[in-house]
Amino acid sequence: MPALWIQNARVIDPASKRDSIGDLFAENGVIVSSLSPSARKRARRIDGTGLVACPGLVDIHVHFREPGQTHKETIATGSRAAAAGGFTTVVCMPNTSPPADNAGTIQFIKDAVARDAVIKVYPTGCITSGMKGQALAPIGSLKRAGVVAITDDGDCVQSNELMRRALEYAKMFGLPIMDHCQDASMTQGAVMNEGAVSTRLGLRGWPNAAEDLIVARNAILSEYTGAHVHMQHISSRFSVDILRRAKARGVKVTAEATPHHFALTDEALTSYDTHFKMNPPLRTEEDRRALIAGLRDGTLDCIATDHAPHTDYEKDKEFDYAPNGILGLETALPVSLEILVRQNKFKLPFVVDLLTRKPAGILGLSAGTLAEGAAADVCLFDPDESWRYDAKAGFSKSSNSPWSGQTLRGRVRCTAVNGNVVHELKTPSVRK
Repeated sequence: MPALWIQNARVIDPASKRDSIGDLFAENGVIVSSLSPSARKRARRIDGTGLVACPGLVDIHVHFREPGQTHKETIATGSRAAAAGGFTTVVCMPNTSPPADNAGTIQFIKDAVARDAVIKVYPTGCITSGMKGQALAPIGSLKRAGVVAITDDGDCVQSNELMRRALEYAKMFGLPIMDHCQDASMTQGAVMNEGAVSTRLGLRGWPNAAEDLIVARNAILSEYTGAHVHMQHISSRFSVDILRRAKARGVKVTAEATPHHFALTDEALTSYDTHFKMNPPLRTEEDRRALIAGLRDGTLDCIATDHAPHTDYEKDKEFDYAPNGILGLETALPVSLEILVRQNKFKLPFVVDLLTRKPAGILGLSAGTLAEGAAADVCLFDPDESWRYDAKAGFSKSSNSPWSGQTLRGRVRCTAVNGNVVHELKTPSVRK
């Protein structure tokens, strides 16, 4: 494989505190400080003028649906959607069919990744057998099989005692627990945030408290056991406050926010469009602003997409019966740039950090840096390019995105994994 030479880009690498105009070199799959004259002659050159080169983006919360739900997504299509969004490393959730609660299913996923993925895909295993919340899955076997965390994402372990034991075992095996924070007793039949909008629309409301109670429970159990708990897709301002106070006490908790939760509110549901239906639901403007504040001060550690593909015929139902979830991989970067950088004045390197080094650090993944000797996983993007996103023309097998048909600003031009280009746009940038 020839060397890779990205010329005259703005290179942003928060891990090594680099932010400068210059060249980026990769050879034999890793980042190098320079290339020999002979390697430069053979190198694949990419003009990065006006573009940003950063570490390949890292998403620790995606659903690739394989095995068992390949009508929605596969590891092949999901990984290509990720590459188109600038992601070179993702962590897939275990709520497949069957659930990834045993070493055999984990090996099936790893085999599919080795065969079909164009990026790096890491599996997680279930906390409980069958994701039923009744008995622990074989955590030691899952660790040996190669999972990077355990989670029942899509469901939440309701038993406090079972969650305590899961944390104790996970700590023994050096695995973080990732938790979907939802008190199921408070959300039966709920389809959107509980508040003025749900009352006006006549839809069953989903209170913040259903999330807040479990976030508080997890913080208490993390402090009690010393185990690491990562809270997934935080949506409530009260949860942000709980996490802020827990972190101030030194509790080993981390948390993520999704682009849709810090970009949209429950007002988006007034047309009953199921592409805005998700779990947890879109909440109020107060909640949205609290998420942005939490990202700014480090209470929320990273951005994750919760990429959740569903077919058109599944989403095209009455609001109460449509499944929760939206696509996120191809739109995460432009939405984050718009909301955080342009509207809320975050520094660009700070947002890059939320999408690279920080998520990688939560799960101890070897990713998120352009330091010399690191894997040459690179995202090259134009922060100012305007483009119309068409989900049906995207790389995912599904098209359930609330941003489909909208003009976005900021676009990935090229993605490389181990120095090998896996996604590249040939059309010129269109800038405002």
